[in-house]
Amino acid sequence: MKHQVAHKDDVLTVGQVADRCGIATSAVRYYDDHGLISSQRTPGGQRRFEREAIRRISFILAAQRVGRSLSEIRETLDALPHDHAPSQAEWTLVSTDWRERLDEQINALADLRDRLDECIGCGCLSLERCAIYNPDDRAVTLGAGPRFLLGDSASDVANA
Repeated sequence: MKHQVAHKDDVLTVGQVADRCGIATSAVRYYDDHGLISSQRTPGGQRRFEREAIRRISFILAAQRVGRSLSEIRETLDALPHDHAPSQAEWTLVSTDWRERLDEQINALADLRDRLDECIGCGCLSLERCAIYNPDDRAVTLGAGPRFLLGDSASDVANA
């Protein structure tokens, strides 16, 4: 069931915020309960949100989509003003802080994509038995985890 659309100057109900953001009302309540957005309570205890909650939720959803934790998101949102919708300059400051981390993540994903192609290209499908990249499972000497995907190379294995 669609909720009634509020006028520009109105505060929004949980349902209106949820409809506008394309999320469940329980998610709106969760974000509110965990301090990612804020609400006022009516005399009857119902939550009411300023329109800027939509912008904050949009940011939360975008940040989650690229793998940011709620604690990282909260830290970022806490750096923004709570008494008014953030200005373009304030959002730019936040995005500048995230740009380097997003670039690192993009590079790591591209590297993962490229290394997965190399890794399964020989047909053995096993780093443990791979005679080219990991003969006799020597990558174990470099440490735990997927060594090649973490940045080690076949030459690191040869030198170990």
